[in-house]
Amino acid sequence: MTAPSITLTTDFGVSDHFVGAMKGVITTIAPEARIHDITHQVSRFDRLGGALTVAQFYRFWPARTIHVVVVDPGVGGARRPLLVSAGSHYFIAPDNGVLSLVFDREEEIHAWHITAEHYFLQPVSRTFHGRDIFAPAAAWLARSSQPESFGPEVGDYERFSLPRPDIAKDRIGGVILRADHFGNLLTNLRPEDAPGLLAGAPFRLSVGSAKITRLVTTFGEGAPDEPCLLVGSSGYFEICVNRSSAAQATAAGSGTPLTIELG
Repeated sequence: MTAPSITLTTDFGVSDHFVGAMKGVITTIAPEARIHDITHQVSRFDRLGGALTVAQFYRFWPARTIHVVVVDPGVGGARRPLLVSAGSHYFIAPDNGVLSLVFDREEEIHAWHITAEHYFLQPVSRTFHGRDIFAPAAAWLARSSQPESFGPEVGDYERFSLPRPDIAKDRIGGVILRADHFGNLLTNLRPEDAPGLLAGAPFRLSVGSAKITRLVTTFGEGAPDEPCLLVGSSGYFEICVNRSSAAQATAAGSGTPLTIELG
């Protein structure tokens, strides 16, 4: 039988003990589980950043993978710990919207409020539920594959939507969702929001300090220091600069508005 896989996505960084403690708890309870780091560099408290990260990787993992997502600014507060079955995957995360894009993409969703305290590491710290609730819950799920035993099923889990583009006849308004490690800027615009762009229609994109008029199909097509637009692997338009940072070149980042004038 294949050993269960558990992925970890957090905003903990890598300079402290937090991730190591979670891995130790999982390994103690389920030594046969394979633990995989996705990233621990989600921006601090950035639920949208966590949601975008999870949405872009989980479908490429095998069925029944357990994805632990800890971006949890409300730790110790009223938000619930959740165990979610969505499609063919499991997710363990705080009920704060960090799984919103998973909920948007999957049709069959079941969620349980994790209340069975015998699965927790005792005593439970008010400030480190990643170690004391989420990690042990993932490990026990890897051993049992019985999500119903963790608590009551709920349907009122928190979710939010990506900002919607403002689409008019000759103008589109959007926003930068985030900058990645290379400085590429992910927008909230998809090809279907501006079909004329892929057909070669002229455009003028204003974002931050930059004006962009060129659509490319690969990062290497742009001239040095030239911000360009392309459709990225996420399926959304991105702003890029060949071998450089679009975030720096445009002075733009998460939350920066953008405007595309068509024609």
